[in-house]
Amino acid sequence: MDFNLTEEQMAVRDAARDFAQQVLKPGVIERDRNAQFPTDEVKQMAEMGFLGMMVSPEYGGNGMDTISYVLAIEEIAKVDASAAVIMSVNNSLVCFGLEKYGSENQKQKYLTKLAAGEIIGAFCLSEPEAGSDATHSENNS
Repeated sequence: MDFNLTEEQMAVRDAARDFAQQVLKPGVIERDRNAQFPTDEVKQMAEMGFLGMMVSPEYGGNGMDTISYVLAIEEIAKVDASAAVIMSVNNSLVCFGLEKYGSENQKQKYLTKLAAGEIIGAFCLSEPEAGSDATHSENNS
């Protein structure tokens, strides 16, 4: 089994690393401190194709492999966890499920816009004060 990265995978990793260092890093502490959504940075992530990495080109994505996606998200997360979560939710939770299980109409209406970053995918948790409550912590009990 070959565990070496392909040229394309290395290029994706390097592009994500450069983006994280040059675009995300300069304001990351202030955005986190102020709980500010990285609007401009997410738009730039979309322009670079980071929001539809594994989506089929038929729906406006890059059709990349999972390794490329993981390498990119790893580089983004090293610098800005919030941007990485936005990227992850859009790619993994929203685009993946929609492409795999959505109707053709849903794919045309939503997936193309998600892959392009025209809209951003989200999810919600349904158990307040329970195991899947993202705001719950032992300190709040």
